[in-house]
Amino acid sequence: MIGQKFLFLNYYKQIPVSYDATLLNVEKEMAEFTVHEYQAKIINIQRQALIYSHHLSPFSEDICGDAFYVNSSKKRAILCRFGFVRVRSVMRNYVRVHLDTPLEVALLFAGDTIFGNIQDISISGASIQIMTRDLLEPGLEINLRLKLPDIYNKKITEVETRATIVRLLGNKAPFNCIVEFQPDKYPQQQLSHYIHQRQVEIIKELKSINA
Repeated sequence: MIGQKFLFLNYYKQIPVSYDATLLNVEKEMAEFTVHEYQAKIINIQRQALIYSHHLSPFSEDICGDAFYVNSSKKRAILCRFGFVRVRSVMRNYVRVHLDTPLEVALLFAGDTIFGNIQDISISGASIQIMTRDLLEPGLEINLRLKLPDIYNKKITEVETRATIVRLLGNKAPFNCIVEFQPDKYPQQQLSHYIHQRQVEIIKELKSINA
C-alpha cells in the first residue's frame, strides 16, 4: 500500500477541504502521508482527519485517524488510532457555511414571531439558535424573514422565504431549530449570493492560517 493515494476530508467552518494524500510509511500502527498544505493546516487545528472511502479505495468504509504529527510547510502528516466512521456530510446537496457573526432571523407563524440567530446556512436550510421552542414542532411551516449583508457593497437585503421545521434540539435554552427552505426565485438568488460571499471569506481565511 506504500505509495497509494487516499482521499482526505476535513471541514473548516462547514466548507469541505479534501485533497489526495499519498501513503509514505506505516510503522507501529502509525501511518505517514504527504498531504496538501491546506489539508495539513486543518488537520493541525482539528487534530484528526477523515479518509473518505470511494469506489477505488482499498477500504469499504470511511476511516478517522488522530493526528500524531503535522507539518504544513513540509506537507506531512502522521496519523494514528484509526477507526471506522460514517461520513454523512458528503451526502449534502448544497454548500453549507458557518457564520462567525450569527445572522438575525424572525420566525413567523400563526400570528406569532420568534427571533433567533442563524449559526450556519445553505441554500436549502439553516441551523437557528432560539431561546424558546413554545408552539414550535417538527413539520410546522413558517416564514423566515432575514436581513442579508452584502460584504462588498455594504448593503443589507431583506428577504422572506417559506420554510419547514425539521428538528428541534436541546432540553433547555438556547435550542437549535433546524429548518428546510422552500424559497422562491428572488430569495433563492439572494441566499445564493450571500452564501457564495461567505464561502469566499472562509477560503481566504483558510489560506492565511499559519499552522
